[in-house]
Amino acid sequence: MNNDFKWFGYRRENGQVGSRNIVAVIPATVCVTEIAQAIVYNTQMSRALLHHCGCCQLMPDLSLVTETLGRLGSHPNVGAALVISLGCEGSNADDIVAQIASTGRPVEKIVMQRLGGTSRAIQHGIDLVQKMAIAISSQQRSEAGLEDLMMGIKCGSSDTTSGLSSNMVIGQMSDAIVDACGTVLFGETTEFMGGEHLLARRGRTPEVGKRIYEIVDAMEKRAMAVGVDMRNGQPTPGNIAGGLSTIEEKSLGAINKSGSRTIEGVLDYTDVVPGKGLWIKDSPGFEPEILTGIAAGGAQGIVFSTGRGAPQGFPIVPVLKICGNPRTYQNLSHDMDVDAGQIILGHKSIEQVAQETMMTFMRVLSGELTKSEAINYNRTMDIHTYGPKI
Repeated sequence: MNNDFKWFGYRRENGQVGSRNIVAVIPATVCVTEIAQAIVYNTQMSRALLHHCGCCQLMPDLSLVTETLGRLGSHPNVGAALVISLGCEGSNADDIVAQIASTGRPVEKIVMQRLGGTSRAIQHGIDLVQKMAIAISSQQRSEAGLEDLMMGIKCGSSDTTSGLSSNMVIGQMSDAIVDACGTVLFGETTEFMGGEHLLARRGRTPEVGKRIYEIVDAMEKRAMAVGVDMRNGQPTPGNIAGGLSTIEEKSLGAINKSGSRTIEGVLDYTDVVPGKGLWIKDSPGFEPEILTGIAAGGAQGIVFSTGRGAPQGFPIVPVLKICGNPRTYQNLSHDMDVDAGQIILGHKSIEQVAQETMMTFMRVLSGELTKSEAINYNRTMDIHTYGPKI
Protein backbone atom coordinates (compact mmCIF):
# COMPACT_ATOMS: atom_id res chain seq x y z
CA MET A 1 0.00 0.00 0.00
CA ASN A 2 1.11 3.55 -0.72
CA ASN A 3 2.07 5.19 2.58
CA ASP A 4 2.41 8.77 1.33
CA PHE A 5 -0.84 9.83 2.97
CA LYS A 6 -1.48 13.31 4.34
CA TRP A 7 -4.07 14.70 6.70
CA PHE A 8 -4.74 18.07 8.31
CA GLY A 9 -4.88 18.52 12.06
CA TYR A 10 -4.53 20.93 14.97
CA ARG A 11 -0.96 21.32 16.25
CA ARG A 12 -0.80 21.59 20.02
CA GLU A 13 1.68 23.43 22.20
CA ASN A 14 3.27 20.15 23.32
CA GLY A 15 3.81 18.92 19.75
CA GLN A 16 0.73 16.71 19.44
CA VAL A 17 -1.55 16.89 16.40
CA GLY A 18 -5.30 16.55 16.90
CA SER A 19 -7.95 15.45 14.43
CA ARG A 20 -10.65 17.31 16.35
CA ASN A 21 -10.75 20.53 18.38
CA ILE A 22 -13.07 19.81 21.29
CA VAL A 23 -13.79 21.33 24.68
CA ALA A 24 -13.83 18.25 26.92
CA VAL A 25 -16.28 18.47 29.82
CA ILE A 26 -14.98 16.00 32.39
CA PRO A 27 -16.94 14.92 35.47
CA ALA A 28 -14.51 13.83 38.17
CA THR A 29 -17.17 11.47 39.51
CA VAL A 30 -20.38 9.84 38.33
CA CYS A 31 -22.33 12.10 40.70
CA VAL A 32 -21.94 15.12 38.38
CA THR A 33 -22.40 13.49 34.99
CA GLU A 34 -25.84 15.09 34.59
CA ILE A 35 -24.23 18.51 35.08
CA ALA A 36 -21.64 17.71 32.42
CA GLN A 37 -24.30 16.58 29.97
CA ALA A 38 -26.42 19.69 30.57
CA ILE A 39 -23.43 21.94 29.88
CA VAL A 40 -22.65 20.14 26.64
CA TYR A 41 -26.29 20.27 25.55
CA ASN A 42 -26.16 24.06 25.74
CA THR A 43 -22.77 24.69 24.11
CA GLN A 44 -20.96 24.09 20.82
CA MET A 45 -17.68 22.22 20.20
CA SER A 46 -18.02 20.41 23.53
CA ARG A 47 -18.23 16.73 24.50
CA ALA A 48 -18.94 15.19 27.89
CA LEU A 49 -16.82 12.28 29.11
CA LEU A 50 -19.57 10.41 30.95
CA HIS A 51 -18.57 7.47 33.15
CA HIS A 52 -19.66 5.52 36.25
CA CYS A 53 -16.60 5.91 38.45
CA GLY A 54 -14.87 8.33 40.80
CA CYS A 55 -16.24 7.48 44.23
CA CYS A 56 -16.81 4.51 46.57
CA GLN A 57 -13.92 2.63 45.00
CA LEU A 58 -10.65 1.27 46.35
CA MET A 59 -7.69 3.64 46.23
CA PRO A 60 -5.86 1.94 43.33
CA ASP A 61 -8.99 2.27 41.20
CA LEU A 62 -9.54 5.89 42.23
CA SER A 63 -5.98 6.65 41.16
CA LEU A 64 -6.61 4.85 37.88
CA VAL A 65 -9.78 6.89 37.28
CA THR A 66 -7.97 10.14 38.05
CA GLU A 67 -5.13 9.28 35.68
CA THR A 68 -7.47 8.13 32.91
CA LEU A 69 -9.52 11.33 33.02
CA GLY A 70 -6.34 13.38 33.03
CA ARG A 71 -5.09 11.49 29.98
CA LEU A 72 -8.36 12.10 28.15
CA GLY A 73 -8.29 15.80 28.98
CA SER A 74 -4.73 15.94 27.61
CA HIS A 75 -5.69 14.15 24.39
CA PRO A 76 -4.52 15.67 21.08
CA ASN A 77 -8.16 16.14 20.00
CA VAL A 78 -8.93 18.28 23.05
CA GLY A 79 -8.35 22.01 22.66
CA ALA A 80 -9.55 22.95 26.15
CA ALA A 81 -11.18 21.26 29.13
CA LEU A 82 -13.59 21.84 32.00
CA VAL A 83 -13.31 19.53 35.02
CA ILE A 84 -16.42 19.21 37.20
CA SER A 85 -16.06 18.21 40.85
CA LEU A 86 -18.87 17.35 43.23
CA GLY A 87 -16.66 18.42 46.12
CA CYS A 88 -16.40 15.18 48.08
CA GLU A 89 -15.50 12.52 45.51
CA GLY A 90 -12.73 9.97 45.89
CA SER A 91 -11.01 10.81 42.61
CA ASN A 92 -8.75 13.85 42.59
CA ALA A 93 -10.12 16.70 40.46
CA ASP A 94 -7.09 18.88 41.17
CA ASP A 95 -4.75 16.20 39.82
CA ILE A 96 -6.88 15.91 36.68
CA VAL A 97 -6.63 19.68 36.18
CA ALA A 98 -2.87 19.68 36.81
CA GLN A 99 -2.26 16.90 34.31
CA ILE A 100 -4.20 18.77 31.61
CA ALA A 101 -2.57 22.11 32.41
CA SER A 102 0.90 20.56 32.07
CA THR A 103 0.26 20.14 28.32
CA GLY A 104 -0.44 23.85 27.83
CA ARG A 105 -4.17 23.48 27.28
CA PRO A 106 -6.67 25.92 28.81
CA VAL A 107 -8.45 24.15 31.67
CA GLU A 108 -11.01 25.27 34.26
CA LYS A 109 -12.60 23.57 37.28
CA ILE A 110 -15.96 24.01 38.97
CA VAL A 111 -17.11 22.49 42.27
CA MET A 112 -20.86 21.93 42.46
CA GLN A 113 -21.13 21.99 46.26
CA ARG A 114 -19.28 25.31 46.46
CA LEU A 115 -21.33 26.97 43.73
CA GLY A 116 -24.61 26.37 45.51
CA GLY A 117 -26.22 23.57 43.57
CA THR A 118 -26.82 21.97 40.22
CA SER A 119 -28.41 24.87 38.33
CA ARG A 120 -25.68 27.31 39.32
CA ALA A 121 -22.98 24.81 38.42
CA ILE A 122 -24.57 24.24 35.02
CA GLN A 123 -24.81 27.96 34.26
CA HIS A 124 -21.25 28.65 35.39
CA GLY A 125 -20.03 25.70 33.34
CA ILE A 126 -21.87 26.96 30.26
CA ASP A 127 -20.23 30.37 30.65
CA LEU A 128 -16.75 28.82 30.93
CA VAL A 129 -17.21 26.44 28.00
CA GLN A 130 -18.59 29.27 25.86
CA LYS A 131 -15.41 31.31 26.44
CA MET A 132 -13.12 28.35 25.79
CA ALA A 133 -14.98 27.30 22.65
CA ILE A 134 -14.71 30.81 21.22
CA ALA A 135 -11.01 30.96 22.11
CA ILE A 136 -10.10 27.70 20.34
CA SER A 137 -12.49 28.15 17.40
CA SER A 138 -9.99 30.31 15.50
CA GLN A 139 -7.32 27.60 15.49
CA GLN A 140 -6.51 26.36 11.99
CA ARG A 141 -5.56 22.93 10.68
CA SER A 142 -2.15 22.32 9.11
CA GLU A 143 -0.68 19.44 7.13
CA ALA A 144 0.40 16.30 8.95
CA GLY A 145 1.64 12.89 7.87
CA LEU A 146 1.42 9.30 9.02
CA GLU A 147 4.40 9.97 11.28
CA ASP A 148 2.12 12.29 13.29
CA LEU A 149 -0.63 9.69 13.57
CA MET A 150 -1.61 7.16 16.19
CA MET A 151 -4.35 4.86 14.90
CA GLY A 152 -6.35 2.88 17.43
CA ILE A 153 -7.80 -0.40 16.18
CA LYS A 154 -10.70 -2.43 17.57
CA CYS A 155 -13.13 -5.11 16.49
CA GLY A 156 -16.55 -5.82 17.93
CA SER A 157 -19.77 -7.67 17.17
CA SER A 158 -17.63 -9.93 15.00
CA ASP A 159 -18.66 -12.76 12.72
CA THR A 160 -16.79 -15.00 10.30
CA THR A 161 -16.39 -12.18 7.77
CA SER A 162 -14.47 -10.01 10.25
CA GLY A 163 -11.29 -12.08 10.23
CA LEU A 164 -11.48 -12.65 6.49
CA SER A 165 -12.11 -9.10 5.32
CA SER A 166 -12.37 -6.06 7.59
CA ASN A 167 -9.68 -7.17 10.05
CA MET A 168 -7.38 -7.98 7.14
CA VAL A 169 -7.94 -4.48 5.76
CA ILE A 170 -7.05 -2.92 9.10
CA GLY A 171 -3.95 -5.12 9.26
CA GLN A 172 -2.70 -3.66 5.98
CA MET A 173 -3.42 -0.14 7.23
CA SER A 174 -1.53 -0.91 10.42
CA ASP A 175 1.53 -2.11 8.53
CA ALA A 176 1.51 0.98 6.29
CA ILE A 177 1.34 3.36 9.26
CA VAL A 178 4.11 1.56 11.16
CA ASP A 179 6.29 1.53 8.02
CA ALA A 180 5.80 5.31 7.73
CA CYS A 181 7.06 5.85 11.31
CA GLY A 182 3.56 6.24 12.69
CA THR A 183 1.97 4.48 15.66
CA VAL A 184 -0.74 1.84 16.04
CA LEU A 185 -2.39 0.83 19.32
CA PHE A 186 -4.56 -2.23 19.91
CA GLY A 187 -5.85 -4.18 22.88
CA GLU A 188 -8.64 -6.60 23.84
CA THR A 189 -6.51 -9.03 25.85
CA THR A 190 -9.47 -11.40 26.07
CA GLU A 191 -9.25 -11.85 22.30
CA PHE A 192 -5.63 -12.98 22.31
CA MET A 193 -6.57 -16.30 23.94
CA GLY A 194 -5.53 -19.20 21.78
CA GLY A 195 -3.50 -16.89 19.56
CA GLU A 196 -1.16 -15.32 22.08
CA HIS A 197 1.78 -17.36 20.76
CA LEU A 198 1.40 -15.66 17.38
CA LEU A 199 1.64 -12.24 18.99
CA ALA A 200 4.43 -13.21 21.39
CA ARG A 201 6.75 -14.29 18.58
CA ARG A 202 6.39 -10.78 17.10
CA GLY A 203 7.63 -9.09 20.27
CA ARG A 204 10.58 -6.71 19.94
CA THR A 205 12.33 -8.59 22.75
CA PRO A 206 11.76 -11.88 24.59
CA GLU A 207 10.49 -9.79 27.50
CA VAL A 208 7.70 -8.36 25.32
CA GLY A 209 6.67 -11.85 24.28
CA LYS A 210 6.67 -12.98 27.90
CA ARG A 211 4.54 -10.01 28.89
CA ILE A 212 1.93 -10.93 26.27
CA TYR A 213 1.61 -14.40 27.79
CA GLU A 214 1.38 -12.85 31.25
CA ILE A 215 -1.52 -10.49 30.48
CA VAL A 216 -3.53 -13.25 28.84
CA ASP A 217 -2.95 -15.55 31.82
CA ALA A 218 -3.87 -12.79 34.28
CA MET A 219 -7.09 -11.99 32.43
CA GLU A 220 -8.14 -15.65 32.46
CA LYS A 221 -7.26 -16.07 36.15
CA ARG A 222 -9.27 -12.97 37.02
CA ALA A 223 -12.36 -14.64 35.58
CA MET A 224 -11.57 -17.97 37.21
CA ALA A 225 -11.26 -16.24 40.60
CA VAL A 226 -15.01 -15.65 40.58
CA GLY A 227 -15.72 -19.19 39.42
CA VAL A 228 -16.16 -18.45 35.72
CA ASP A 229 -14.39 -20.07 32.80
CA MET A 230 -14.01 -17.27 30.26
CA ARG A 231 -14.62 -19.72 27.47
CA ASN A 232 -18.25 -19.80 28.59
CA GLY A 233 -18.61 -16.06 27.91
CA GLN A 234 -16.39 -15.81 24.86
CA PRO A 235 -17.33 -16.02 22.08
CA THR A 236 -20.50 -14.06 22.80
CA PRO A 237 -23.90 -15.36 21.68
CA GLY A 238 -23.73 -12.91 18.77
CA ASN A 239 -20.31 -14.20 17.73
CA ILE A 240 -21.57 -17.78 17.81
CA ALA A 241 -24.63 -16.88 15.75
CA GLY A 242 -22.22 -15.27 13.28
CA GLY A 243 -20.23 -18.48 12.91
CA LEU A 244 -17.41 -18.06 15.45
CA SER A 245 -17.60 -21.26 17.46
CA THR A 246 -14.56 -21.00 19.78
CA ILE A 247 -12.50 -18.31 21.49
CA GLU A 248 -9.47 -19.52 19.51
CA GLU A 249 -11.29 -18.98 16.22
CA LYS A 250 -12.39 -15.52 17.34
CA SER A 251 -8.87 -14.63 18.49
CA LEU A 252 -7.23 -15.70 15.24
CA GLY A 253 -9.54 -13.38 13.33
CA ALA A 254 -9.11 -10.52 15.79
CA ILE A 255 -5.31 -10.73 15.68
CA ASN A 256 -5.37 -10.15 11.91
CA LYS A 257 -6.11 -6.47 12.44
CA SER A 258 -2.69 -5.95 14.04
CA GLY A 259 -0.96 -6.67 10.74
CA SER A 260 2.45 -8.30 10.69
CA ARG A 261 4.92 -5.83 12.16
CA THR A 262 7.00 -6.08 15.33
CA ILE A 263 5.22 -5.39 18.62
CA GLU A 264 7.20 -2.80 20.56
CA GLY A 265 5.70 -3.38 24.00
CA VAL A 266 2.72 -3.98 26.27
CA LEU A 267 1.16 -1.04 28.10
CA ASP A 268 -1.05 -0.79 31.16
CA TYR A 269 -4.54 0.67 30.79
CA THR A 270 -3.69 4.32 31.55
CA ASP A 271 -0.30 4.41 29.84
CA VAL A 272 0.45 6.87 27.06
CA VAL A 273 2.22 5.22 24.14
CA PRO A 274 5.92 6.05 24.62
CA GLY A 275 7.18 5.72 21.03
CA LYS A 276 6.51 4.87 17.41
CA GLY A 277 5.44 1.49 16.09
CA LEU A 278 2.88 -1.14 17.08
CA TRP A 279 1.83 -1.39 20.74
CA ILE A 280 -0.54 -3.50 22.84
CA LYS A 281 -2.66 -2.05 25.63
CA ASP A 282 -3.77 -4.56 28.27
CA SER A 283 -7.54 -4.11 28.23
CA PRO A 284 -10.89 -5.92 28.03
CA GLY A 285 -12.90 -6.40 24.86
CA PHE A 286 -15.86 -4.47 26.32
CA GLU A 287 -16.28 -1.55 23.91
CA PRO A 288 -16.84 1.39 26.29
CA GLU A 289 -13.72 0.49 28.28
CA ILE A 290 -11.33 -0.47 25.48
CA LEU A 291 -12.25 2.64 23.45
CA THR A 292 -11.44 4.72 26.54
CA GLY A 293 -8.11 2.93 26.96
CA ILE A 294 -7.17 3.52 23.33
CA ALA A 295 -8.14 7.18 23.59
CA ALA A 296 -6.16 7.55 26.83
CA GLY A 297 -3.17 6.20 24.93
CA GLY A 298 -3.41 9.15 22.54
CA ALA A 299 -4.99 7.76 19.36
CA GLN A 300 -6.42 10.60 17.23
CA GLY A 301 -8.67 8.20 15.32
CA ILE A 302 -9.98 4.66 15.76
CA VAL A 303 -10.76 2.16 13.01
CA PHE A 304 -13.36 -0.33 14.23
CA SER A 305 -14.05 -3.61 12.44
CA THR A 306 -17.45 -5.29 12.74
CA GLY A 307 -19.32 -8.10 11.04
CA ARG A 308 -22.72 -8.07 12.72
CA GLY A 309 -22.79 -4.30 13.26
CA ALA A 310 -21.57 -2.23 16.23
CA PRO A 311 -22.75 1.41 16.03
CA GLN A 312 -21.00 3.26 18.84
CA GLY A 313 -18.50 6.10 18.59
CA PHE A 314 -16.48 7.91 21.25
CA PRO A 315 -16.79 11.43 22.70
CA ILE A 316 -13.44 12.89 21.64
CA VAL A 317 -12.14 10.48 18.97
CA PRO A 318 -13.75 9.72 15.60
CA VAL A 319 -14.49 6.01 15.20
CA LEU A 320 -14.53 4.76 11.60
CA LYS A 321 -16.66 1.62 11.20
CA ILE A 322 -15.50 -0.89 8.62
CA CYS A 323 -18.00 -3.70 8.03
CA GLY A 324 -16.85 -7.07 6.74
CA ASN A 325 -20.31 -8.51 6.08
CA PRO A 326 -22.07 -7.25 2.92
CA ARG A 327 -25.52 -8.08 4.31
CA THR A 328 -24.84 -6.17 7.51
CA TYR A 329 -23.54 -3.18 5.57
CA GLN A 330 -26.69 -3.11 3.46
CA ASN A 331 -28.90 -3.41 6.55
CA LEU A 332 -26.94 -0.90 8.68
CA SER A 333 -25.62 1.46 6.02
CA HIS A 334 -26.46 4.51 8.15
CA ASP A 335 -24.07 3.25 10.86
CA MET A 336 -21.26 1.68 8.82
CA ASP A 337 -18.65 3.88 7.12
CA VAL A 338 -16.79 1.40 4.91
CA ASP A 339 -18.08 -1.68 3.06
CA ALA A 340 -15.36 -4.33 3.27
CA GLY A 341 -17.99 -6.90 2.34
CA GLN A 342 -16.97 -6.26 -1.26
CA ILE A 343 -14.02 -8.53 -0.49
CA ILE A 344 -16.33 -11.38 0.55
CA LEU A 345 -18.36 -10.91 -2.63
CA GLY A 346 -15.20 -11.02 -4.75
CA HIS A 347 -15.74 -7.53 -6.15
CA LYS A 348 -12.62 -5.98 -4.63
CA SER A 349 -9.32 -7.18 -3.20
CA ILE A 350 -8.12 -6.65 0.36
CA GLU A 351 -5.48 -4.29 -1.02
CA GLN A 352 -8.07 -2.17 -2.86
CA VAL A 353 -10.33 -1.81 0.16
CA ALA A 354 -7.35 -1.05 2.41
CA GLN A 355 -6.23 1.76 0.10
CA GLU A 356 -9.76 3.18 -0.08
CA THR A 357 -10.24 2.90 3.68
CA MET A 358 -6.96 4.68 4.35
CA MET A 359 -8.06 7.54 2.10
CA THR A 360 -11.38 7.73 3.94
CA PHE A 361 -9.55 7.67 7.28
CA MET A 362 -7.36 10.60 6.18
CA ARG A 363 -10.48 12.60 5.33
CA VAL A 364 -11.99 11.79 8.72
CA LEU A 365 -8.80 12.82 10.51
CA SER A 366 -8.97 16.07 8.52
CA GLY A 367 -12.49 16.84 9.73
CA GLU A 368 -14.99 14.75 7.77
CA LEU A 369 -17.60 13.31 10.13
CA THR A 370 -18.02 9.60 10.65
CA LYS A 371 -21.58 8.31 10.59
CA SER A 372 -21.64 7.93 14.38
CA GLU A 373 -20.45 11.53 14.79
CA ALA A 374 -23.07 12.82 12.38
CA ILE A 375 -25.89 11.47 14.57
CA ASN A 376 -24.20 12.24 17.91
CA TYR A 377 -23.71 8.56 18.73
CA ASN A 378 -20.57 9.53 20.62
CA ARG A 379 -21.21 9.05 24.34
CA THR A 380 -20.01 5.45 24.62
CA MET A 381 -17.27 5.35 27.24
CA ASP A 382 -16.43 3.99 30.65
CA ILE A 383 -13.29 3.29 32.64
CA HIS A 384 -11.85 -0.18 33.22
CA THR A 385 -11.18 -0.74 36.93
CA TYR A 386 -10.17 -3.83 38.90
CA GLY A 387 -11.74 -3.76 42.36
CA PRO A 388 -15.32 -3.65 43.64
CA LYS A 389 -17.46 -0.60 44.21
CA ILE A 390 -17.73 -0.23 47.98
